[in-house]
Amino acid sequence: MPPIPNAPTRELAEKAQETATRVLDQVRTLTEVMSRNASALMQPAPGTGSAQAMKDMAARFTRSPAALMQDAQAYATDAAQRWVMFWDVMRQAGNNFVEHERAGCPPVLFFDYETIVDGRTLPRPVNYALVRITPPEGTRPVDPKLRPFVIIDPRAGHGAGIGGFKNDSQVGVALRRGHPVYFVIFYREPEKGQTILDVTAAEATFLGRIAEDHPKAPKPVVIGNCQGGWATMMLGAAAPDAVGALVLNGAPLSYWAGEKGRNPMRYLGGLAGGGWPSSLMADLGNGKFDGAGLVANFESLSPGNTWFKKYFDLYASVDSEADRFLEFERWWGGYFLMTTDEIRWIVDNLFIGNRFSSGTISSGGGETFNMREVKAPVVVFASSGDNITPPGQALRWIADVYRDEQEIKSLGQTIVYLLHDQIGHLGIFVSGAVAKKEHNEIATTLEMIEAVAPGLYEMRITGHEGSGSNEEWQVELVERKIADIRTLSGEASNEAFPAVAKISEMNQHLYDVLVSPIVRQFATEAGAEARRQRSPMRMRRYMFSDLNPFMMPVRALAGMARDHRAPAAPDNPFVAMEKAWADSVERSIGAWADMRDAAMETAFHAIYGGLAAMGVTGDDTAAEAEAARRSIAIEPAQHVDARAKVAEGGYAEAVIRMMILLADARGGVRRSRLARSNALLTTEPPFVGMSPTARQAMIREQTVIVTLMREEALATLPTLLSNASDRRKALTAVEHVAGPDEELGDKAREMLQAMRRTLGLGPKAAVA
Repeated sequence: MPPIPNAPTRELAEKAQETATRVLDQVRTLTEVMSRNASALMQPAPGTGSAQAMKDMAARFTRSPAALMQDAQAYATDAAQRWVMFWDVMRQAGNNFVEHERAGCPPVLFFDYETIVDGRTLPRPVNYALVRITPPEGTRPVDPKLRPFVIIDPRAGHGAGIGGFKNDSQVGVALRRGHPVYFVIFYREPEKGQTILDVTAAEATFLGRIAEDHPKAPKPVVIGNCQGGWATMMLGAAAPDAVGALVLNGAPLSYWAGEKGRNPMRYLGGLAGGGWPSSLMADLGNGKFDGAGLVANFESLSPGNTWFKKYFDLYASVDSEADRFLEFERWWGGYFLMTTDEIRWIVDNLFIGNRFSSGTISSGGGETFNMREVKAPVVVFASSGDNITPPGQALRWIADVYRDEQEIKSLGQTIVYLLHDQIGHLGIFVSGAVAKKEHNEIATTLEMIEAVAPGLYEMRITGHEGSGSNEEWQVELVERKIADIRTLSGEASNEAFPAVAKISEMNQHLYDVLVSPIVRQFATEAGAEARRQRSPMRMRRYMFSDLNPFMMPVRALAGMARDHRAPAAPDNPFVAMEKAWADSVERSIGAWADMRDAAMETAFHAIYGGLAAMGVTGDDTAAEAEAARRSIAIEPAQHVDARAKVAEGGYAEAVIRMMILLADARGGVRRSRLARSNALLTTEPPFVGMSPTARQAMIREQTVIVTLMREEALATLPTLLSNASDRRKALTAVEHVAGPDEELGDKAREMLQAMRRTLGLGPKAAVA
């Protein structure tokens, strides 16, 4: 009989078994990463080896030698002219860059504006300002009673204005509907000592001023683009009673989320050893971090496009693409600065720490930002084609903050997400097609979203309905579950990421103690500015501007080329060869980038996954995050005592409860029903006399009752509607909102029948 191990021996055995389990899990994870990357790298590039493409190419060269000579001559002339015109556009872009910097990098807004509040004059000054957009001539006049729109652009290296740098934009969509539109801009130089918390406080001040200027309007919609999205959510948590709805476009609120084999940007912080390099860059900048470094990181994500294709596209279509290229370069080439505190806060809390969704970010005074404090409806817009903020990073916070979709309902929250299948990150903000479709439909739905019962929904924009001037997209809100979010967001709980946070904290401490004091002692403003001017991101633009004397002949040569322009025919075989060559170059750069990303991901999981598997780092961080998440949980009973209120109320409560029961049974709601519901709740008694706040509170309360006590909620309807006339009137109103019987699903029809039986009304009584 073997001896019974004593307690210390058992403890050691348990630890050894736990370590072995972690190591095996790490081996499986690393094997999966390598397998996915290998499979992705082995797939042929789209369009390569196409027999039809080769056949078409060969057919173009089956011409007589004389015809080919003519084609070659025409192509040579065309290519030479395009080459000179291309460099002239690059010269103009360089000149625009120089002028833009000399002017202080003003916002690139297409629209005129007036400054309402300058954040540099606040008690805690920041380099932000609130401006009001002036509608262009011919635009519908602004109605001050309509809900204001407030747009917050990302401060991720670039300047402000991308959300309104052309007519078909977020600003244009709101102006065409008559809404007052405000924009939160920022200046190139930060105020000394400003922090992210100071910026949030300033933005809350901006909202207060908007409320003063629009006392009869509903609370404003706040739209956050990219990193402006988490600024918007912080604002919603800090001032929950000041916002009416939040729209997050491509906002990375859950930076750890993503899929293995994709989304390599989230590994950069770990491979750099944490957040200390950003602190070093800020110290070398004399307390200011140069945004050009962030832009360079963005460009490195898709080098085939940013280093080659966008320039080739300009060269290939220089006659038509010059204005578009120059317009976009004006924003892309404007680099802004951050204070050391700002960039360190962003890196530590979002990129490395992933603390926002867990509610562990300090908001001052011992408090933390808690996304559960956001009471306004939240709309999230993401795209599968976005390699900077993939859907996982835009959506995963929902599954981190809320246990399930029932908790979202019980807390009275409404969250709607919208997915695009292919648009890239910048296209979310700048694409005219997206502005005309997705942003327009978001703006339209926001007007009626207050009539939607709390819950988690997906907005689906499908085919058109109507015709002529009344034609519009068909929009439907479909109820979803937290499980759907987890499926969309991919990996989010890998032990490697908490390990990065721990290592980053250790390295940052060492840097602060041993290196930072020395660097700061030798840093000067003159040296920092000289270093910024020598940045490759700036130098390559200076080189092609008129500051370079070798560019002087380009303008005259380009003028001659335009005067004698002779483009080659579209079917010229040499033009086709040029396009095929460009495609091969782009694919080659893309293949190199894929191999680079695969190596980065494999190295990341090997290093940090191995450390976590050996128990060196990560466990404490993960436990703290989970404890923080649980500590901020708010039980539904603290909001509404559903059992005490289930039999309280009258006609208004009954109608809202019936609509919630019906919508819950249906599992979704179309915009036409939303419009009818909104009309009922805003134009008919007794709702017309309610304030929006009281109406929303009633909807939240009835949603909690239906969520927690469905059967009792249905059974007590007769108590709320004490006489027959009120019952018939309520059922008629609900049936009108529901629409024709043939458009209802089976479950919705069953719920209508159940309500009729409960109220003691026959199937046709409500139609009399």
